[in-house]
Amino acid sequence: MACTRYPERMIAPRIEPATIDDAAAVAAIYSHHVTHGTASYDTEPRSIAATETLIADHLANGWPFLTARDAEGTLLGYAYASQFRPRAAYAWACEDSIYVAPAAQGRGVGRALLDALLVAAEASGFRTMVAVIGGAEPASVALHAACGFAHAGRLAGMGWKHGRWLDTIYMQRALGAGTTAPPA
Repeated sequence: MACTRYPERMIAPRIEPATIDDAAAVAAIYSHHVTHGTASYDTEPRSIAATETLIADHLANGWPFLTARDAEGTLLGYAYASQFRPRAAYAWACEDSIYVAPAAQGRGVGRALLDALLVAAEASGFRTMVAVIGGAEPASVALHAACGFAHAGRLAGMGWKHGRWLDTIYMQRALGAGTTAPPA
């Protein structure tokens, strides 16, 4: 199931796998969200070196790390899927992360990234995707709901950032056969 209801102001970004060369632009987008938003519970931006490691780890594990670019090649956003938890039984469950540059928000970039990430995560062998939505961000909840995610829980007051307590919402969506059959 693809995402539905694209916004009227939608742009058609080019979605492609991330490379180590994307680390500085990815780090800049993440820095904005750490500094100004509540989607991430980080309080200090991730360094370019740490971002390079994040991308490299995803590539080494065969997990998707995607970028969205405009026609000129400017990075508009990125998304990745990581194994939900490191224990062996979680090998078929992933958690998504999606961040969009401030100037590209509300224009369908996040939706295009999540649409592509769902396909890539399934191709990587994941059978379920979990969204851990920090700050209970309404736009993220709406995006995931539009892409077939169901509410799976709410944890109250899980983080303290920008002078307030933040809730975390969990949403989940099956990939491929989901839990109707054992993993391959």
